[in-house]
Amino acid sequence: MILELKKLFAGAEESIPFDYAMDLSGTEVDNAYPFVSPIRVTGTAAAKDGFAELSVRAEYVFSIPCDRCTRQITQNCVNSFSHVLVSKLENEEDDRFFEVPDGRLDLDALVREDILLGLPTKFLCRDDCKGICPVCGRNLNDGPCGCGRQSGALGFDVLKDFIQ
Repeated sequence: MILELKKLFAGAEESIPFDYAMDLSGTEVDNAYPFVSPIRVTGTAAAKDGFAELSVRAEYVFSIPCDRCTRQITQNCVNSFSHVLVSKLENEEDDRFFEVPDGRLDLDALVREDILLGLPTKFLCRDDCKGICPVCGRNLNDGPCGCGRQSGALGFDVLKDFIQ
């Protein structure tokens, strides 16, 4: 969605409300396509003294495998973002403002970027997820596996010989 902001910057309009659905189903995150519902984007761009204040709320269903146990995690997510929009930056280094030099804001691109930057770096089904057994592959959140693996880190057994 393109927001026309020229009238806001000029003070001819007070606000521009928006409410629409955006599709991110083709966006890949950690080798998965977790956006399983359209993103409902609502908010307003409100005129201030020579700039505009953008307030956005994005609601969607996010489904991705847990990074430790691979159990599918499905969550209803709600993210809120805000930006100060200006037609011209006084200082290129100032990241408090978002420049919209031609008065046309690609809201889809901005919302997509905000959502992706807000995602965690690790997706866990729960904070204390135990993962899977490296020998038999059983989900250790469901109880011990009983495959006879010894406690300790498998794969480091070869280093025991170096200690002697």
